[in-house]
Amino acid sequence: MSGGRRVAYEVVRRTFEQGAYADRAFAAEAAGLDPRERRQAMRLAFGAVQRMATSDHAVEQLGGRRPMRLQAELRNALRVSAYELLFSDAVPDRAAVSEGVELARQVAGGRVAGLANAVLRRIAEAGPAWVEGLPLPLRVSYPEWVIGEWTALVGEQGAAACAEAQNRAPELCVRLNPLRAQARDERELGGRAVEGLPEARVLDEGVDLAATDAFRRGAAWPQSRSSMRPARLLAPQPGMAVLDLCAAPGGKAGQLAALMEDRGRLVCVERHRGRAAELERTLRRFGMSCAEVVVADVLDVREERFDRILLDPPCSGLGVLAGRPDARWRRTPDAAAELALLQRRMLDHARGLLAPGGRLVYSVCTLRRDECEGVLAGGEYLWPQDVGSDGFYIAVQEG
Repeated sequence: MSGGRRVAYEVVRRTFEQGAYADRAFAAEAAGLDPRERRQAMRLAFGAVQRMATSDHAVEQLGGRRPMRLQAELRNALRVSAYELLFSDAVPDRAAVSEGVELARQVAGGRVAGLANAVLRRIAEAGPAWVEGLPLPLRVSYPEWVIGEWTALVGEQGAAACAEAQNRAPELCVRLNPLRAQARDERELGGRAVEGLPEARVLDEGVDLAATDAFRRGAAWPQSRSSMRPARLLAPQPGMAVLDLCAAPGGKAGQLAALMEDRGRLVCVERHRGRAAELERTLRRFGMSCAEVVVADVLDVREERFDRILLDPPCSGLGVLAGRPDARWRRTPDAAAELALLQRRMLDHARGLLAPGGRLVYSVCTLRRDECEGVLAGGEYLWPQDVGSDGFYIAVQEG
């Protein structure tokens, strides 16, 4: 059995049994894997976490076993293997079943091998065609309330397209930082340019950004194309007073400083001290001198009026699920409703900080009416299936 398959199992186990974040668990577990095994491990781990609902349903309906009554080790091993059989064609079914049985035997003991073999063989026989006949939430493996939110906005077909788009690996896009970037950085990174976003480059699959000199020097920063739109719409000019609320981790702040040509005043607000300290380090890495970090709650900011304000508040994150495999299982409708109330309070407060003739941009990386047009109407939805990038809602208000 490959090391990648065992790593995938450990990520699934830690995510569902220990509450770990899948991306962090993967970073810890995959250390030392060669590139080929690392790619396999990521494909299986993230896919199994995303498709947990479908895989569990397959174990119950096809294998005749209620997943939550199974030994935890066996349950998580079956999640990895069921994902591979139903959603991946990287290896033949016979090999996937064999490897799945071996994985189950290693993690749950030899006595489960027969059961694992029987369940996986039935899943293999049913195959992807079985998935196509499932109700939409199970077919795409999302909570029903999330599918309901998207269906209310774009109908069932649009909701299905959004779900499938976020079941695929996100593209790797970087923002080039003109305060640091040199011609050699573009040559090192390669990739393709993006119309309307001269600072963006979409990199080829498999590029290890963290290993590049451009990343180490602060000349390139991972940031989706959709995430670069709010700063562009805000359109800060050199010499302006600009306020970035909820500024960590700093990608948008770096973009704002670049658009200001590092001239003027950029106030970056972050309430959590640890995140604020990391934000400070990131801004220094970008080579910015116009920015200052203020550790405060957004609602406590009492500064002079600002020419430009970017409000990118906490949200349910239903537009960035492609890069956060476990996030769909962590979100709840009650928590999302509470966030909408907070967003409205933040927006009302931010309006009071805007100078006459200024501009405010409200942006959230979610696709949920109550947090989007329900907070500030008249904005634009960026749907992953349409833009090929993260899902966002962005609205502009003039002072």
